[in-house]
Amino acid sequence: MNNPIDSLQIGMHWFGERPGGLDRMFMELVESLPAQGVNVRGLVAGSENVHAASGGSVQAFAKADSRLGPRLWGARTLASRLKRARRPDVVATHFALYAVPTAGVFSGVPRVVHFQGPWADESFPEGGHSLARGVRRSLERFVYRGGTRHIVLSQAFGHILHTQYRVPADRIRIVPGCVNVDHFDLGLSKHHARESLGVPQDRPILFCVRRLVWRMGIEDLVDAMYLVKQAVPDVLLVIAGRGPLEPQLRARVAARGLENHVQFLGFVPDAELPLWYSAADVTVVPTVALEGFGLTTIESLASGTPVLVTPVGGLPEAVAPLSPDLVLSSGGFNSIGSGIIEALRGTRNLPDAAACRAYARAHFDRSVVAAQVAGVYREAIDAF
Repeated sequence: MNNPIDSLQIGMHWFGERPGGLDRMFMELVESLPAQGVNVRGLVAGSENVHAASGGSVQAFAKADSRLGPRLWGARTLASRLKRARRPDVVATHFALYAVPTAGVFSGVPRVVHFQGPWADESFPEGGHSLARGVRRSLERFVYRGGTRHIVLSQAFGHILHTQYRVPADRIRIVPGCVNVDHFDLGLSKHHARESLGVPQDRPILFCVRRLVWRMGIEDLVDAMYLVKQAVPDVLLVIAGRGPLEPQLRARVAARGLENHVQFLGFVPDAELPLWYSAADVTVVPTVALEGFGLTTIESLASGTPVLVTPVGGLPEAVAPLSPDLVLSSGGFNSIGSGIIEALRGTRNLPDAAACRAYARAHFDRSVVAAQVAGVYREAIDAF
């Protein structure tokens, strides 16, 4: 049995306050690492309620909407206080911006960098300008250079970390994303899930949960629905999520006469997400760029619903071992539309609910992934 180690986790937000893929992963690890012999203390930007919500494991150093200066100073101040209270065996950083002000605080302590995406590149197509992009890239490189080990979600992101950020390949370890499978595996039939939500029992339903921004490919999915409607006239696409593209997407739906075939839910609370996944025939992830893993893929599989993904980034790595038919031939509305039509007509071989759930539980449950993360932490300590 390995001796327990003490970790300090530097996150972005607490998932219950600002839901997002990075924040869900942070929460899942905070809650599951102790069972793997890794004690957890953490810091994030958030409200005073974070400490109670995290069971006393995580503290907020500043409000998430406060000015940048106070946030950075708060991160450094809290990190220093936590180190004085007890020097950690390893520091794990999940978000480069909030790791920067802790530089020098943890000298002599091994660091593990959780690389969940190129922050500079992800922000640029969503409104960032070249100067901001350059500053963010510089901050990332500064943080990543100090890593003893680096955890990436997929080979695709391992390649980005190595080629764009010049992190030596021998320091990079691939550990997939994770969810609490029990949260999504409700054991409900499609009929009962739809009954709970009040959605039609007699229509094929597609589900997509994404932030409504360019790189998520929602425009392609809406365009694909024009094709799908011709082949499956009663089809319904339900889109969950918010973002700056919503007005344009609604206009796109109207322009294509899809008002009765595409529904926007807006923000869906985490407690309701498993119902929506369970109610759907198929989940669609139409990403066009910068997808390291896609937690929505395993959320859907854990709920028993197959998921069609574009061949972008780490998406194929997440689902192809279950069935190669879950990976579309390419991006773009033609390929997405054709794949959906084949799935709804039964000519594309998709795994059943039991196979989806079993695959998610075996490979992506948070207990399985936390054990791998703990192994990397111990490796970093031994190598330091």
